[in-house]
Parts: sequence; structure tokens; C-alpha cells
Amino acid sequence: MKIDLHVHTSSSKDSLMAPETLVQVVQRRELDGIAIVDHNIIDGAWRVQELAPFKVIVGEEIKTAEGEIIGLFLNETIPSGLSPEETIGRIREQGGVVYIPHPFDSLRKSVIKREALMRILATVDALEVLNARVIKKQDNRAAVDLAIERGIAQGAGSDAHHPYEVGRACVDIPSFETANEFKVSIGQSKILGRVSSPLVHFTSSYARYKKKLSKR
Repeated sequence: MKIDLHVHTSSSKDSLMAPETLVQVVQRRELDGIAIVDHNIIDGAWRVQELAPFKVIVGEEIKTAEGEIIGLFLNETIPSGLSPEETIGRIREQGGVVYIPHPFDSLRKSVIKREALMRILATVDALEVLNARVIKKQDNRAAVDLAIERGIAQGAGSDAHHPYEVGRACVDIPSFETANEFKVSIGQSKILGRVSSPLVHFTSSYARYKKKLSKR
């Protein structure tokens, strides 16, 4: 199965991609599934899951007190601002998967702090080793090196906020149904794809601006 493990919808403050549009794009790109990981909310993921004829993993990109952690296979939104350890505990309570996005992106303020990452590494199920929005190649490479060194499963995703980006990076893994089956499958992942143009970051800036304008 080819799965893009990092996709956002219009439920994220920096995306305008409607669930209906996303479903159409995924089908055109012939992906077998996606993980929706909107920032600090799972409503968009539920909506896509209702619409999609393909597999949709309900997730959340959670802003902890020390940077972002993704929870996959969630049933409820996990609040932001908690410690990394408490956030992981909340993910585990739901039977979810702990996934660290863009762990070494040197240009992203939201990245998990190095000290926190090393502190929680033993409790992490997978590291994102290819994020298509990471501009510096060495930053993705550092994630690969850490995953290999520590024997942690490797994941990949487009970090799509715009239809153009969907499927730019993904994993090819054995089929799965449950979170526990996914943990086994991701351990056999093949990383596919490439980075997007740095210009995609402007789509997020535009989305934030447009949403602020509409609130006025």
C-alpha cells in the first residue's frame, strides 16, 4: 500500500484544502491511503474518512511544550501545550501510534527540540525520514541516520497543505487494518518520493492570511 503519512486539510490554520478536494486528488494520484494530521484537531480527518473510498488514518500533529509530535489512529483530539511525555501518554491511552515529524528540520520553529527527542526516543514508533517540505537535504538525511542507528521504523509524507503536494512523499508498506498491524507494516517500509519546491510554503502563508482576513 502506498500511503502518504502527513497530509493537512482546511481544518489546519495554514491550509485551504477542502476534504472533498483532497479525496479527489488522492484518487487521481492513485494512492492507497493517507494520514490526516491537522494541527491540534482531528475534525478534518473524520470528514475525509467519511468521504473517502480509500484508507484514511485519523491523526493529529500536536504542538507540545517542546515541539510537534504526531499521533496516528486517534479517536479524540489531544490538547496542545502538554509535555512530550504526557502527549505520548495520551496517544497510548487511545491505542495510537507515536510518530515524530520532520525531527531535524533546521528551518522550522515547530520542530521538536533535540533534548526532548532524545528523551522520548525509546517510546517512539516511527520517525519521518522524508518530509517533502524539508528544504535542506541534510535535515531529512539526519532523520534517516537516527532511525537506522536506533532501529526505529521509517515513515514519509508530503506534509501537504495544497493539492499540488499530495503524494510527493509516501511509504510503500504491507497492508494493515489496526494500529498494531500498522506498527509491524511500517517496520517494513519503502520510502518513496522527493521534496517539493520551497515555493509551497507560500501557500501556507496565504492560507493563514486569508483565514485571518475572513475573521475580521
